[in-house]
Amino acid sequence: MIVDLPSSNTSAVNKKLVELRERGGVLALGRVLTLVIVTDDGSAIEGAIEAANAASREHPCRVIVLARGQRKAAPRLDAQIRVGGDAGASEVIVLRGYGPLASDEAGAGMVMPLLLPDAPVVAWWPGEAPAVPSEDAVGQLAQRRITDALSSKNPIKAFEQRRAHHVAGDTDLTWTRLTSWRALLATALDTPPHEDVTGATVAGEAISPSTDLIAGWLAVRLDTRVKRSPAEAGPGLVSVRLDRPSGPIELIRPDGKVGSLRQPGQPDRLVALARREVRDCLAEELRRLDPDEIYGAALAGVGRIARGRAPVRVPAVTAGS
Repeated sequence: MIVDLPSSNTSAVNKKLVELRERGGVLALGRVLTLVIVTDDGSAIEGAIEAANAASREHPCRVIVLARGQRKAAPRLDAQIRVGGDAGASEVIVLRGYGPLASDEAGAGMVMPLLLPDAPVVAWWPGEAPAVPSEDAVGQLAQRRITDALSSKNPIKAFEQRRAHHVAGDTDLTWTRLTSWRALLATALDTPPHEDVTGATVAGEAISPSTDLIAGWLAVRLDTRVKRSPAEAGPGLVSVRLDRPSGPIELIRPDGKVGSLRQPGQPDRLVALARREVRDCLAEELRRLDPDEIYGAALAGVGRIARGRAPVRVPAVTAGS
């Protein structure tokens, strides 16, 4: 069900929520958090709501979408409430603010009366994010702040802002996309022989914050020299090589879908390494509301990596017998 409330205010939205709850049953009880999505008004809103609805099936929540409209327009708030099949396991409130109501401070003021009592608040910027999320008006309301440098117009600039202004509670989906890579590499190092890693090489697209992040993570966790190089082909992160006395461990994904794990004395193994959807990354980030200290350490580790200019040749992915 979708209920439109044109030229409205937050008081009217709250009253309509109570009315819908009384008419159709309990909607807000059992919600574990409030997810605030901050974006510009436009076609991208539906993609963000779809991702939030998918994540809400694992984390029932109230979703508040701040859709910033034209700043030169007359002040107006158009609200919309989505429940039932149009809202997954959540209730979605879309607030389209125009004129002065499109500012960050006004957006935070509209959000506050709609927050669930005694529930954590998570802020998510699916597109362009503020340079310092923790100092943003909405960011100050949240325990966790989720950004995505890869969705910015300038991913490298956005990633450098994340590094320069990181505080506890910040995270970025470029880090969440690495979960499968980190799990496979950690598992490979947990198997004999238990040798120290003497060096590492990470290859990926020239503009790939995830590639920089995994290089920083390896530099910190392994306390070794890590070289970050461009790859000849492949989207995003393409390969990781960990050098050890008995031979290297290599994790290679040239096509963005299927990877190959290579270890000395073992046949090559094909592994699923498809690039993760935003909804899957968002659901993972909502599983924890405490600061991600490993992400913060990986950001700091980026300053320790060496930069290689020569492209790394990526071998073809094949399965051993």
